[in-house]
Amino acid sequence: MPGKNLTRDEAAARSAIVSTDSYVVALDLTTGPETFHTVTTVEFGATAGAETFIDLIAPSVTSIVLNGEQLDPAEHFADSRIRLPRLAARNTLTVDATGAYMNTGEGLHRFVDPADGEVYLYTQFEVPDSRRVFAVFEQPDLKATFQFTVTAPAHWQVISNQPTPEPVSASSKPGAGQGDPAATDAPAGDIATWTFGATPRISSYITALVAGPYAVVRDEVATRNGTVPLGVFCRRSMEQYLDADNIMDATKRGFTFFEEEFDQPYPFDKYDQIFTPEYNMGAMENAGCVTIVEAYIFRGKVTESIIERRALTILHELAHMWFGDLVTMQWWDDLWLNESFAEWASTTCQAEATQWTDAWTTFATAEKGWAYRQDQLSSTHPIAADMVDLAAVEVNFDGITYAKGASVLKQLVAYVGREPFRDGLRAYFAKHAWGNTTLADLLTELEATSGRDLTSWSTLWLETAGVNTLTPVVTVEDGTITAASITQTAPPEWPTLRPHRLAVGCYDLIDDAFVRTHRIELDVDGASTEVPELVGRPMPDLLLVNDDDLAYAKIRLDGTSLATALANPRALTDSLPRSLVLAAAWDMTRDAEMSATDYVRLGLQAVSFETESTLLRVLIQQVSTAALTYTAPEHRAALLAEVESSLLEATRAAEAGSDAQLQLVTAWASFAQSEESLAFLQALLSGAESLEGLTVDQDIRWTLVTALATAGAADQPEIDAELERDDTATGREKAARALASRPSAEAKATAWRESVESDELPNAVLAATALGFGRVHDTALLAPYVERYHEAIASVWEARTHHIAESIAVGFYPLALADQRLLDATAAWLDANPEAPSGLRRTVAENRDTVARALKAQERDGA
Repeated sequence: MPGKNLTRDEAAARSAIVSTDSYVVALDLTTGPETFHTVTTVEFGATAGAETFIDLIAPSVTSIVLNGEQLDPAEHFADSRIRLPRLAARNTLTVDATGAYMNTGEGLHRFVDPADGEVYLYTQFEVPDSRRVFAVFEQPDLKATFQFTVTAPAHWQVISNQPTPEPVSASSKPGAGQGDPAATDAPAGDIATWTFGATPRISSYITALVAGPYAVVRDEVATRNGTVPLGVFCRRSMEQYLDADNIMDATKRGFTFFEEEFDQPYPFDKYDQIFTPEYNMGAMENAGCVTIVEAYIFRGKVTESIIERRALTILHELAHMWFGDLVTMQWWDDLWLNESFAEWASTTCQAEATQWTDAWTTFATAEKGWAYRQDQLSSTHPIAADMVDLAAVEVNFDGITYAKGASVLKQLVAYVGREPFRDGLRAYFAKHAWGNTTLADLLTELEATSGRDLTSWSTLWLETAGVNTLTPVVTVEDGTITAASITQTAPPEWPTLRPHRLAVGCYDLIDDAFVRTHRIELDVDGASTEVPELVGRPMPDLLLVNDDDLAYAKIRLDGTSLATALANPRALTDSLPRSLVLAAAWDMTRDAEMSATDYVRLGLQAVSFETESTLLRVLIQQVSTAALTYTAPEHRAALLAEVESSLLEATRAAEAGSDAQLQLVTAWASFAQSEESLAFLQALLSGAESLEGLTVDQDIRWTLVTALATAGAADQPEIDAELERDDTATGREKAARALASRPSAEAKATAWRESVESDELPNAVLAATALGFGRVHDTALLAPYVERYHEAIASVWEARTHHIAESIAVGFYPLALADQRLLDATAAWLDANPEAPSGLRRTVAENRDTVARALKAQERDGA
């Protein structure tokens, strides 16, 4: 058996043999806290006489019955596969097994709420984890109907892809059926059974089961096919914080927008959104049963950036109901298209159908920044990645798959035109509903509606990697432009030059504000493109290539424009050009063309007056990265003191109750080391001092406690006392982070031992511990972990599930050191382990790349 991996070739070979019809899955969730009982019956066609396998990860298999014949589990089940010999043209397979609950956010995750002791369950199946709950042909093209029967405590909510039926109590009289009043009145502690209707034909990775005493708010939305029931669920102990009206509003706006845009009715019978604890990602597009990270239920005041992001996540998953669930990729090669489309569609919906009309500015600031970072790592890959197996898929939920793909789709929309793009989508959904497709199927429809040949476009944009850089070259005589062009370059390892549709903006400084006085839109292609429309015009104070952010490319400013923009950061009054200019400065810093010290000081100026929430959040992150890892070590301490004092001054000056005040408090606290800062932190925590407009809620209290712990001004007693105030799931995660943040060798060793050497921590607590482990004012605390990390990581990757192993490989890498010793050790590990699993090598190589970039920036800063 080949372990738990599955190759694309194996999947294609199995599809050539098997055609799936239906699954009937019975789950008993009352058998204990560690395992559950699972029975799967599969009806499927096959090539008579052929042999294949079905997927299952389970502690034990009791029986396997294929077409009435008992197969010995000892001979036919190993690792993650059940061998199925001597298939008939029509087959019935029944597998009786014991499944294991997970604490990793994969498969069937089990969580006990410390607030009330209640148990909450949810499934997470993408990419290959439905096989942890039932026997299944685990690949997206083998669609089938799924019918679930669930036995669970009677007081639970049980939610799946189909509408929840009335439960039948175990104490019901014989013959009592669905809808019998006796079936719904069982007291807490009794057992009941829910028998769901069969789903439409869908892929196994979007099936779902959620169970527990969830609180619910219900509503409905009018659609083309009638009224669709809506539900928003959360843990009972979180119900007081659930702002269901806001969530429902975004959801309903999405329903209206997508049904019109796609000319296709919502394809399922209901739509539930469940906010789940200890969730690994933002959300998952299970058909009609979307699971969402519980952090999107806000216990206190949060930034507008997070509220906007939640709405985007809601719309992203709703878009998947059509693109991904109704029409599904043939194999994971088109994962990028699935996710990129949802990114593009949700941002378009947000910009056109919600209050966030500047959603594309947010996209340019946050999402494209993620894409540019990912695209400059050694692990970058074409958007249309070669997903040879599941291991390759699992590490490709990245900035290329999501953000670069969405950026390129945005460019494609501009290339073919919005209306032809919409019409092509409508034809695509109509033709392929409930089926599986490839990229070629979508391009066929877009070519038909737009009249454009997309073959060359697809090759240049989807089949090559890397990001181009666009630089204006202007000649000016007596204040007038006499020659103008845009040069395009590419990194040597990915030398492709691509066609770009973009705008060039001319801005002049008028009354202390940059005002756009002229705009040119043109096609840029090849190494140099002339811009004759600029010739004869006065040289503007700021010449901005890629104005309006139409293209996917790094941009540079000419010397005059750069100097003027950096000298007048407040003059960029519109958020999008301000974001683009700051992004250009950040790219120059990352590429060691601008000193990190200069960028930090520019960023601190911008932070002091920035009001756009996402741009402020990204600026703070970039200033932190530049100050902590890109500055030359010999003058870093002085600059960090400057950052701390500047952020404290900005915090005190921020508008009372503003979004900026909330972000600045958090940013300043993370740098706090001085006596003044630590005294103010203590005073805010105790209530001895206050900031007008700032409510020191429980989340802010944890921010202050963690900052004090990082600086050595709070220890175990103070953290324990705060946990006693907030003994909740979130409180336990925050406490774990604070404990790991303490500046002692013992605290770091404990964090390492509990996370890396033990597998007891649940995923969310491990992630919080990793964040604390990496928080240091004295990087020497992490020096012992250079060797320990490289000695341990291979065995961790082998022993743990993918998500946990990846969390450790990233979170416990001692990145804060960012020195030559760390770079050499990581490079040596890669040289010594050429046969290590591809996902592990990729993760370690990305760590190496990050350190190598930091060292180049440090050298530039020192110069």
